[in-house]
This record gives sequence, C-alpha cells and structure tokens, in this order.
Amino acid sequence: MNLPSLLWPNPDAIPAPPQPGILGILASGNGSNFEAIAQAIEAGELPAHIAVVITNNPEAYVRQRAQRRGIPCVLLNHREYPSREALDAAIVQVLQQHQVEWVIMAGWMRLVTQVLLSAYPERVLNLHPSLLPSFKGLRAVEQALACGVKITGCTVHRVTLEMDSGPIVAQAAVPVLPEDTVESLHRRIQVQEHRLYPLAIRLCLAEGSRLPKFSEKRHN
Repeated sequence: MNLPSLLWPNPDAIPAPPQPGILGILASGNGSNFEAIAQAIEAGELPAHIAVVITNNPEAYVRQRAQRRGIPCVLLNHREYPSREALDAAIVQVLQQHQVEWVIMAGWMRLVTQVLLSAYPERVLNLHPSLLPSFKGLRAVEQALACGVKITGCTVHRVTLEMDSGPIVAQAAVPVLPEDTVESLHRRIQVQEHRLYPLAIRLCLAEGSRLPKFSEKRHN
C-alpha cells in the first residue's frame, strides 16, 4: 500500500520570516530542487529571492533552468582550482558580490571546506535523500533498499565539515514498498524533496535573527 509521506516539522507550524531571504544556490546537475525552490518563491510560499546560481559543472542542466528564469548563473569549474579551499574562496566571493545571506546546496557534488562555512556560519543548507543519520554519503537510496528498511525519506540539514552530519532542520518520511526499485523509490523521495526544501528554507529564514551574521570578509 502506498502510504502517505510525512513532513517534520508540521508546515502549518512554520511562522512567516520577518523579511525575505537572499539565497545563493549551489548545484552540480539537473537542478530540479533549484526549480522547486524558484516555484515556491513565485507561488508566494517562500519569501525569498534567488540572487545567483553557482555550478561547478559546465554541462549542468541547472544553467539552462537559471537562464530561463533570468537568474545569474556562474560557472566555477572545480577542475580549474588547485584545492577545495581555493574553489570555496571563489564561491564566497561570488556569493558576497550578490549579497547572498543563505547558501543552499541543491545537488552540489563537492565537499565544502571551512572557508565557506566560516563565511556563512550556520547558514549553509544541504538536502540528503535519506532520514539522517541513517545512510550518509553516496547512494543513499541503494543503501536503504539493501538494508531492507520500511521507511526512508529525505533530510535538510545545516552543513558541517563532516559529511551529512550537521544539525537536522526538517525531514520527510517516505515508505519503502515491496516492489520498489532504486528508480521508483528515488522518484518518490524526490517528490518529497521538492516539498521539503522550500519549507526548510522558510523555517531557517524565520529563525535567522537568532543566528550569527554571515561574514562580510572578502576572499581574494
């Protein structure tokens, strides 16, 4: 039986942010979560503005999605930087040029460093396709199926240096059906990702006044 998915926290309990947030999106691939966030903003469900999209992949389809919406998209090819720290310094520079307040990793396939985290303390969010702390890292859907769990889902968390280990912001539970394949389960999780991420960003914006201010320091 296809049971309904559950969201935590309750969307009805998320207050309105005191003011719209300025977002910077990091994406390496298709950009479907970027699209979901942009649609939530257009629908008035998420009081925010996407100032810039940054990708590390010249072939990323997110570039076309951003172009269609008239949102600046900057390519910072990781292969052209000598280290992760150098790449993150370039990312921070672009984010600060666009006055970004919150960094939203939407399929960003690079490990971040303290350079980015120090510039945006507690303001870097990531989405992972499991109910963390279970099934961290790559192939989370495959891990869930291999372990035979009955429920999996997706998690939005604050980013720390340890992969998929930062404080949890919000989660959506998705039942695993007996006939599920990696593809079918991934599709149902992705539906919940598109619901969850805008809600989690809204929650963070509402709580933002209690967080440290992002750094104004420029990285050359």
